Order: sequence, then C-alpha cells, then structure tokens
Amino acid sequence: MKQQLGIIRTVTIRAVTAGAVAWGVLVGGTVAGTARAAAVEHAAPAPSSPTRSTHLSRTAPVRLAPGVTYSEFRLTLPRGTARGHLLTVDLAHPEVSVDLLHPAAVAARAPVSELAEDQGAVAAVNGDFFNISEAQHPGVEVTGSSVGPEVSSGRALKGAVPDGQRFGPPLPPGARTEDVLGIGYDHRARLDRLALRGTVHSAAGTWPLRGLNQYALPQGGIGAYTARWGGVSRERAVCGTDTDRGAGCDTATAEVTVRHGRVVKTARHPGAGTIAPGSVVLVGREGGARRLRALHLGERVRISHQLVARRPGRLRCAVGGFPVVRDGRPVAGLDTTAVTMRTSAGIAHHGRTLLLMAVDGEKGQHQTGLTVRELAELMTRLGARDATDLDGGGSSTFVTEDAYGDVQVRNHPTDGKERPVANALGVFSLR
Repeated sequence: MKQQLGIIRTVTIRAVTAGAVAWGVLVGGTVAGTARAAAVEHAAPAPSSPTRSTHLSRTAPVRLAPGVTYSEFRLTLPRGTARGHLLTVDLAHPEVSVDLLHPAAVAARAPVSELAEDQGAVAAVNGDFFNISEAQHPGVEVTGSSVGPEVSSGRALKGAVPDGQRFGPPLPPGARTEDVLGIGYDHRARLDRLALRGTVHSAAGTWPLRGLNQYALPQGGIGAYTARWGGVSRERAVCGTDTDRGAGCDTATAEVTVRHGRVVKTARHPGAGTIAPGSVVLVGREGGARRLRALHLGERVRISHQLVARRPGRLRCAVGGFPVVRDGRPVAGLDTTAVTMRTSAGIAHHGRTLLLMAVDGEKGQHQTGLTVRELAELMTRLGARDATDLDGGGSSTFVTEDAYGDVQVRNHPTDGKERPVANALGVFSLR
C-alpha cells in the first residue's frame, strides 16, 4: 500500500506522454522553426564561468501534476554534450508537497523507483551519499546508511557522520556533513545545517550524545541507535577516525541496551540485530566506551536527542548534501577535475521553487558528465539561487510517473540499472 504522507491522492490518467517532449532542432546556434522556438530556452554562460563556449538548450516544460513540470536539457561542452532531466516544483502550490523517501530502516537501501512507487510520489531523484563499501575494513558489514542528517515527515531519523568519514567528492571550504537541503512547514526550501544535540544522563554522570543512527561515530563519542536503525551490525560505528575513513576499527568499545529507561544489557563490543521499540542501544568508543562501562544492569538512564537547525523554522524534510551555489553564484573551491554524472537540488524564487536535476548516464554520441564546478554553473543557468550536490555517478536516478500512474526511470543510470540508494527526494501531488 502506498504511503500517502497526509495527502489523499486520486489516481487519474494524464494526457501527457513522454512523446510530448520533443527537442528543438538547433541550426547554426538558432532554433529552426517558429513553432519550436518556444520549446527551447537559451541561457548565456554565467559571467564568472570558465567554460564560456558552453551552450544550454531546454525543452518546453511538460505538466506532470499541478505545480510540477518536467523538461529535458542539453549542455554542450568542449569535450562533449551533457544531457539531463529537470523537475520544477512549485512549493507554494496547495496540492504539492516534498518529503524524504527512505527504506524501512536507516541502515538499508532501495532503488529510487521502488521508493517512489511504495510511498506514492509522482517524481523523485536520488539523495545523499552513503556507506557503499568497506573494502578498507574486511569483515565489517556495509550499512548503506547515508552520510548526512535525515528528516522525514518532521521526524529526525539520523545525524551526520564526522567530515572525515564521508563518501563523495571533496568538500569545498566551509562545508560540513551537517549541511542539508530542507523543506520547511512554511513550504519553502532552504540550505541549512543540522547539528545533533543530545545527552545521556545517569547516576554516573551526564554525557553528550555524539551520534544518532550513524554508520560512524566521532572519536571518544557515544551514539544512540533506535528501532529505526534496522538489523545491520553496529560495528562500523567504531571504525575509522574523524579525519581518516579507512583507519582501523577500535577495540576499546562498549555497548549498552536501555529499555524503557533502564539498562537491560551490557556488552564489550557493538552487536547486530533489530532493536525493539522502546529500546535504545548506546555504542561508545574510546572515552565514550569508558563512560558506558560505568553503567550497570537495572540502572536508570535518560537519553535525549534532537537535530538543531541554524535557521529558524521547523523542517518537514531534510537530505544531506553540500552547497555548490549560494546567492546565484558557485561557491569557492569546488572540484574542477573529476567528471561524472551528477544529481542536484536547487532553490529559486525565495524558496518557493524547487529544482531537481539529474544528468543522464547514457553513453555514446560524445555524452559526458560534469565536474562539481560545472554542476554549480549549470544549476545557476537553470535558475537556481542556491543549490546542493547530491550523490552522483551510478546513483544518479530521476523518476516520474507516466500517463498511467506507473513509475518510470527517465534517465539511464551508468550501471545499466538502478543502484539501490539510502534515500531520495520525493514530490507528492493531490491531483
């Protein structure tokens, strides 16, 4: 059964098909035919752009649902052509909402099309980077959990891992794993930062909580794992360091299970298995482990946690990703070397418009990906005043419902099929 997320959806057959989107024919840098002129938009390169020979063309937007349109684009670069897909979402429209799509557990993955189908989204793109490999820690289970914070339907699901433990391209100066793109209850999108604030209080002392359902904990910290984590081993939480994801796994560890406010189990090492509702598993490393070893069976323990935003206004959803555009310009220090397929979320019209974009991974005909810097320039040309980089490469996935209400993958993932991912941004419509 599809999760409606507070929206009653009426399934209708739309008189919109993929064939309704047609490319204008570009002749000598102009659009051939007056009928097609309206179907293609031309944008000049940003004044500061180092790729002045690029050319951007877009198809006319096609209505997918009230307040939601779809179009395609071509970005011609000196080394080839990048093709992509763009969703424009009017967040001010009373029939539109956006939320985080995620599997049943934080430590799990699923294809974007499956997440959209199961949760009733009319369109979606893949979200944050995630724990995809543990080649540097043989025998340690891969969690599939995302790098940054997650908020879905107003619920905080997890916090951000330390900066040095992340997956993805290099962060630009000033960026953190706590950076998110969020949608508030005011129906506005914004770039923000979500920091975990929490404590573990007992007769032995009060200690800061440094993690919530995270695949990696800060050195010396204590992390909490709830029923939302799932059944995957928690061993990965004590591997790596704050600056080196590939560093070894600590042996100075401890785990304590608290059920309905009392300690019911203690262990020397992180365990695995589902966590019962009403229970919280605390995992500590180094100094955090020493603190947890002071707790005894039957002892009362009070655990509190929340994700605190820098900007005012409660967030309905949030997905991790680092900023690439602020105030209409690419941020400084973006990578200009690595070329791959990219996914991005942009913000326009003072937060009232959300732009969801994925570059197509189809090979051939000089098809190319983008550097992070080129991604930022593209998003500004598509109209974004602010934008964030989401997971790319084989994870880049862009889906919409077709005319019959079935979810269709619009792009061509580079792996030849959809890659299961940690989360996605889903668009919902009352229709």
